[in-house]
Amino acid sequence: MIKEQIDKEILELGKQAEKDLEKQFKKADKIAFENSNRILSAFIDNKVSYTDFADINGYGNYDTGRDKLEAIFATVLGTEDALVRPQIMSGTNALFLTFSALLKYGDTMISLTGKPYDSLQEMIGLVGDSSQSLKAHGVKYEQIDLLPNEFDTNSIIKRLKDNDVRLVEIQRSRGYSDRASLTISQIEVLIKEIRKVNTSVIIMVDNCYGELVETREPGHVGANIVVGSLMKNLGGGVASTGGYVAGDAKLIYQVAERLTAPGIAKDQGANFNQNNNFFKGIFMAPSAVKNAVKTQIFASYMLEKLGFDKVSPKWNEPRTDIIQTVELKTKENLVKFTQGIQESSPIDSYVHVMPAPMPGYPFDEVMAAGAFTQGSTIELSADAPVIEPYTLYMQGGLTSEYGELGVMLALTKMRK
Repeated sequence: MIKEQIDKEILELGKQAEKDLEKQFKKADKIAFENSNRILSAFIDNKVSYTDFADINGYGNYDTGRDKLEAIFATVLGTEDALVRPQIMSGTNALFLTFSALLKYGDTMISLTGKPYDSLQEMIGLVGDSSQSLKAHGVKYEQIDLLPNEFDTNSIIKRLKDNDVRLVEIQRSRGYSDRASLTISQIEVLIKEIRKVNTSVIIMVDNCYGELVETREPGHVGANIVVGSLMKNLGGGVASTGGYVAGDAKLIYQVAERLTAPGIAKDQGANFNQNNNFFKGIFMAPSAVKNAVKTQIFASYMLEKLGFDKVSPKWNEPRTDIIQTVELKTKENLVKFTQGIQESSPIDSYVHVMPAPMPGYPFDEVMAAGAFTQGSTIELSADAPVIEPYTLYMQGGLTSEYGELGVMLALTKMRK
């Protein structure tokens, strides 16, 4: 039994955490209620029926379920239209699809959140020599680094006054960096400032890990296009693949043409019998996200009380995504904690996690991911580059109960 393997002192601290975190947990419940209201209303407004789950094969013509699903995503994300497809296999795939559709030879894009995370750098052409990178296709790249945990608004506004930039990109979540993730309010303020000097630039938000953590999405505050994965928040732990792009209708049409072909756009694309999973996934998403948030609040509290003070966010700070970071001080702590998360996973619990190379990353990685869906980060997982200061990145937790058990076992293993 997992509980019997947990150190008694840690179990007692866990009981105290439940009392001390009541206010934070109630806030997460309230947010989930508001998001559930929006999603349930969208289901009812779009008249979802059992026939919308039909398996449509071949070209995928006349799939009314697919159309309703995309309308629901657009409503939830605060946009005009959406593209939600099993053919989009990950968040990285959704990002590259969107960049490739909207950026042509000679266009300039700017990252407003500094250097992107590792797996995007080869996509852009900052590293490697891929013939398919944006740089190889003549797209110009610039970046404006963040100030400590906020946008460098003055530099951004000064640069965009020239009206020669096609697209700006905001990475909402932190990636493998030590900065805080960006809230919807911060994004809203920046978009308003941008629109005072430039009304034509496309404002794109990488929304991965952030969906439904707050009651508003980037589309609600003026983002033109929003991108994410269904193996994270909006898949609700149910979707086994897929990604989404939501935004202005004319931009979604361009992205859809890139996915299928000019003139076809959103009209084709077999659903691979995934409609039921996608509908059920977004329906369950508010609860899954709430539990993931509670799991990470619990982890932050426990780690801080056990002497790991460099946690972000702290347990009593506002949250805008499902990620928790902590500096674990030593390589041994990092590896042992990650092993504990793996050993408390429902899948592959017997796997002994060790540092190893991983494609797309410059350092050895340690990763715990005992998930029902490979790569699903709405399920409890933990990973990190094995370099100083040995910062762990943990996310997800389909239920807070499973999440708390996993965190306490990981802490026990690390202490031993």
